[in-house]
Amino acid sequence: MIGRDEELRTLHGLLTDAAAGHGGALLVHGTAGVGKSALLRKLGADAAESGFRVLRTSGVETEQWLPFAALQLLLQPVARDIQNLPAAHRSALNGAFGATETEPQIYRVGLAALELLADAADRQPLLLLVDDLQWIDSSSRDVLRFVARRTSDLAIAQIAGARTQSADAYMYPDLHLEPLGRTAAAELLDAGAPELPEPVRALILERAAGNALALVELPKAAQGMSAQMDDLPLTQRLENVFAARTDSVSRQCSAFLLALAAEPAAPLNRLLQVASRLCGSEVSVDTLQEAVDAGLVTLVGRTPEFGHPLMRSAIYTRAALTDRLATHRALAVVMDDIPECQLVHQAAAAIGPDEELADRLERFADASHARGKVAAAVPALRQAADLVLDPQRRTGILVRAAELASEVNDRINTQMLLDRADMSALGPVERARLMIVSDKSAFEPDKPHRRIQDMVTAAAEAFDAGAGDVAEDLLWRAGIRCFFQDGDAQVRAQTAAELDRWNPDPDAPHVLAVRGYAQPYRYGADVIARLDSLEPDSEDARILHFFGTSAMSIGDFDRASRYLALAATAWRSQGRLGLLARSLSGNYPRVFLGQLNRAREESAEGLALAEETGEWMQWLGLKATAGLVAALRGEVEEAARSVRELRAHSLFAGMRYVTVVAQQVDGLLALFDGRATEAYDILACAFDPTDIHYHSMRRWLLALDLADAAVAAGTVEQARELLADLPELADRLPSEAMVVAHAYTDAVLAADDTAEERYAAALTTLPASWTLARARLHLHHGRWLRRQRRNVDARTPLRLARDEFDRIGAQPWAEMVREQLRATGESSGRRHANTSEQLSPQETQIAVLASQGLTNREIGQRLFISHRTVGAHLYRIYPRLGITSRGKLPAALAALHEEQPKATLSGGPK
Repeated sequence: MIGRDEELRTLHGLLTDAAAGHGGALLVHGTAGVGKSALLRKLGADAAESGFRVLRTSGVETEQWLPFAALQLLLQPVARDIQNLPAAHRSALNGAFGATETEPQIYRVGLAALELLADAADRQPLLLLVDDLQWIDSSSRDVLRFVARRTSDLAIAQIAGARTQSADAYMYPDLHLEPLGRTAAAELLDAGAPELPEPVRALILERAAGNALALVELPKAAQGMSAQMDDLPLTQRLENVFAARTDSVSRQCSAFLLALAAEPAAPLNRLLQVASRLCGSEVSVDTLQEAVDAGLVTLVGRTPEFGHPLMRSAIYTRAALTDRLATHRALAVVMDDIPECQLVHQAAAAIGPDEELADRLERFADASHARGKVAAAVPALRQAADLVLDPQRRTGILVRAAELASEVNDRINTQMLLDRADMSALGPVERARLMIVSDKSAFEPDKPHRRIQDMVTAAAEAFDAGAGDVAEDLLWRAGIRCFFQDGDAQVRAQTAAELDRWNPDPDAPHVLAVRGYAQPYRYGADVIARLDSLEPDSEDARILHFFGTSAMSIGDFDRASRYLALAATAWRSQGRLGLLARSLSGNYPRVFLGQLNRAREESAEGLALAEETGEWMQWLGLKATAGLVAALRGEVEEAARSVRELRAHSLFAGMRYVTVVAQQVDGLLALFDGRATEAYDILACAFDPTDIHYHSMRRWLLALDLADAAVAAGTVEQARELLADLPELADRLPSEAMVVAHAYTDAVLAADDTAEERYAAALTTLPASWTLARARLHLHHGRWLRRQRRNVDARTPLRLARDEFDRIGAQPWAEMVREQLRATGESSGRRHANTSEQLSPQETQIAVLASQGLTNREIGQRLFISHRTVGAHLYRIYPRLGITSRGKLPAALAALHEEQPKATLSGGPK
């Protein structure tokens, strides 16, 4: 390799880390011919010499119709080990590679592939080389991305090459491969063509512009570099150079090369059959040898390959149109036993609209979808759309293709298909479906109310057109926006009114969700009453999610946590990672229920899944919860970093349900730091309707913090004014969150002459599950008693507060209450370490599951990681907990939750 020392150092560093059991992944991207494939080949050779086992695959455009084609090629050398996997993993891989009628979930295949590779890497470090990633089928790409994110504790390095970098498509750390510098370019040119005349040498250096492939290939055509050719773009110039090298081959060889260019993945015997059909006489392997001797193809085993994708595109584009069409027709004939491939070539052979072929492509897409092979259905529909004349039908096909692409999280294809849709040809149902598909990417930070109005209007038209299911889905999404973007009173009323117009079943899950989201103060009490009388199936994740989010939106937090936890369990068992991220993103009620450790673990897991699946709205919510948990645990830097990341996100300004939490974290950090006035001012912004941190419903979750800051800053009267609407709204919506906000602030902000009875009433009113709010109220009660010079009486509520804060892990408040206890003449022993202070969120999950008796494989399946990664984590967990084996985990975890040391009176008996 010439001129790539720095890049090789980076790549060799990945190999060194992987050999030590710390795997990783990297995307190498750059323009065609810049040297990506050569760099990957060099790395593969170096890795093999240093003891790695190298597995390779590459993308082929025509194989994008074949789900898992690239993955199957990658795993071929270790395929015999599939039989050693547990039955579930064995079934997933066999299903992916065509041994079953239905296609398994992507992430089931991903976990099975990860386990297969992890077992292989335990015997010998692995290097996975993936070239032309931009052409790899979406199913394989998703599995490769799944594996890449889970190799940090495995001896696996994954290096991918692609022409462009796209975080949405690949999400690997990336290395941009720049063109070679002048010195390195000259060295490469002279190494391959040392006898070039100086004028030609200078011209090639100028025209190649550091492109490695050009520096190798242009000298071979130096005499033909006309001025006109020099004016062409580099890629086209190279294609012309490659194509010119075919001029001297025989007619049979030319036909064989065109067949290979049209179907690079076809077996050799079928390529020879196609060439024979095109030539009208038998074409033998002698023709293949002619192509090899001419340096046009190489043999990898028995498979012919072009030296570079540009050679393939050059041969194909230079061929006459009639020859290309004839080649595709011949390929369709010889590949009649592979329906996907046959349809690809029949579509490519079409020279205009073909309604019959479009019908067949749609039927193929229907059949593929029914078998779970969604990734195969998308390109079929894309081709079908090109073959129909009617603009409305074409747009309908494109919308359906976009729906399916969205279903498998293929965001790039989804957007490309949407861009092709003719909006003027959309009917009411297609318009509604289109809005559903584009919902993920259409959260505009400005004018959110207009988008909600458009969704309600489209839902109404779809309902009137008879598409009730489409209308319900879209109106539910409009309701979600009413909550997450805090729609104004007008769009909230429009959303609820449209639902009322349909005269729906008031117990239907989507009805409860829309009403809770859109108009919680109007419908919240009714939603609570109906949820009380309904009992959803504990395995129906969709219904559980509806019920859980309905409860969450109105502040019925105990129920929300239970239902969303059940939904998450169901999604987890199905391997639906995007939907699992959505259910986990509803975990913020756990914070207010005092379940900080659980909220911390779920937020960490949910963030990784949301990033992996592109659920960015959920990512925002999870990041906000993670920041809030960090603040309550006293992890100042982590909390501040979370808020910075939130505020830097492009969607932040338009997501009021997140902006209000960011403000809450900033306010708490100021309050814990003793900056009471600043804390009050920060929190007060969340109660100003003109401020971007205002949320008409979620602001009440800051009421407790506002009251705390007001007492500390001496701004009690101002706080009472900001909270003036709370009693009436809590009466209209008697949810847990509203009742707690009212009772807590009523006591903390009470005048001294009524405070005693207000504290007693509040402690009676608070739901038993709201342990954090209760501990905070005990703290305030103890402070008030101290201000009344009732130190002995103050000790009881302060002890209760201290013990609960210690149990929860709310360190800032635990320190506050200890200070108050010292002021009463009582000292407290040191607080026991909380489990989450010893272990990371994922380590905590693993330790708890292992203590419950789950095996490493069972834990891996639960958390979507390799069983060997579980083992590596346990190896690190044991010494941190002071133990040496799995059997001691239950006792070690229990010891971290022992009762805190008893209080002692200063100067008295211990």
